[in-house]
Amino acid sequence: MEFRPTYTEIADESVSGFSDFVLGLGYDGLPDEVKLRARLHLLDLIGVAASSIRTPLSRIIRDHAMAMFGAGNQVARIMFDGRGASPAGAAMAGGMSIDAVDAHDGEPPAKGHIGVAILPALLAYQDAGHKVNAREFLVNFVLGYEVSGRAGLALHGSVPDYHTSGAWNCLGAAAMGARMMGLDADGLRHAIGIAEYHGPRSQMMRCIDHPTMLKDGSGWGAMTGVSAADLAARGFTGAPAATVEMPDVAHHWADLHSNWHMLDQYVKPYPVCRWAQPAVEASLAVQRAHGIESSEIADIAVSTFYEATRLATYHPTDTEQAQYSLPYPVAASLVRGTLGVDEILGDALTDPEIARVADCIRLIDHQPYDDRFPRERWAHVTVTLKDGREMTSAPTRANGEPENPFSAEQMIAKFHDYAVPAMGTERAQEIEKITMSLGEGGDLDALVENCLTGL
Repeated sequence: MEFRPTYTEIADESVSGFSDFVLGLGYDGLPDEVKLRARLHLLDLIGVAASSIRTPLSRIIRDHAMAMFGAGNQVARIMFDGRGASPAGAAMAGGMSIDAVDAHDGEPPAKGHIGVAILPALLAYQDAGHKVNAREFLVNFVLGYEVSGRAGLALHGSVPDYHTSGAWNCLGAAAMGARMMGLDADGLRHAIGIAEYHGPRSQMMRCIDHPTMLKDGSGWGAMTGVSAADLAARGFTGAPAATVEMPDVAHHWADLHSNWHMLDQYVKPYPVCRWAQPAVEASLAVQRAHGIESSEIADIAVSTFYEATRLATYHPTDTEQAQYSLPYPVAASLVRGTLGVDEILGDALTDPEIARVADCIRLIDHQPYDDRFPRERWAHVTVTLKDGREMTSAPTRANGEPENPFSAEQMIAKFHDYAVPAMGTERAQEIEKITMSLGEGGDLDALVENCLTGL
């Protein structure tokens, strides 16, 4: 039998290095590029959160937070709702609302999402009285990404199941809380241990095969992380976090201060699962290059990686099924020439031409693309028209990957695309101005009010 060390035999060096980073990271220790990307990702998440308010999922979870997570002596308002719940309830509602419009950032190697849990948890801590200044707020936002990304890699590298993001972004939420609550290294260790133990290790592919409002588990991750920090602050003890402390994951934590996961995030142009987006890009490229009308299409062969072929809902009846589909967003984008929030809600779901084009789509597992997943996601499409003409796209990856990132101007434009229909131009412009100068004069109190006041 292979010998594995017990937690008591683990060297303190890795734990102390983790604690030093979480509790000691300062604004001046962030590279300028990290600060810029942090502001842009913060802005992107705010826009997605605002756009989510009209989804059924967001309405249900915000009402649930009020009913089941009522405030005690700490009150935190729910994002873009204004009602006060407990910090854990507000974080959960915010996380699940952002998840309701699947347009938030993600990290390819970790196969999941970070900011969706980090932003609502950070706002909940701040609104509940654990206030920090603007520079410290931005540091905590970055910290959440650095802890969560490494925890995700450690989890996926040490267990056989593919778990939802909530299983590991809860550690980032807990680490932020420990810092904002002033816990020491021992308190931090208990906080992340509690978070990891109770993190929602839900099976991601079950929700891919059967899309529902369960989504990526990140609302529960935010709630778990906030609860864990509070419990640790009260003296509750937790087992050491295996994804941080076990020797076989130490390499994931060895590059703190030198490798920034904040720079390894992708940005989604479309509000659907990232796995479907290379096929959407490839299909739109063919349509635009050849001036194709959707009515001309007879067949579309989509070659992509295996996991993407599991997004096999052809005729979604609700928003969640539309977001965890590959045929539907490809068809919707070809019929309407765009793919935004309107295409995953309302009458688009019953559009007969979208349904017809979806039925023309065949999903093909392409081994060369399997070999590049999860670090890279690729697809190509072959479109056959009713007159027999056939057109094939180039191998295509989604826009906004770390290797082909959106510019600052593109991310700001995306924010307005998502935010303005929900809040109006004036409020969106104020949020942009504050966020893009956060840490260098931006009014954090005004930003928090804008994010927590109802729409």
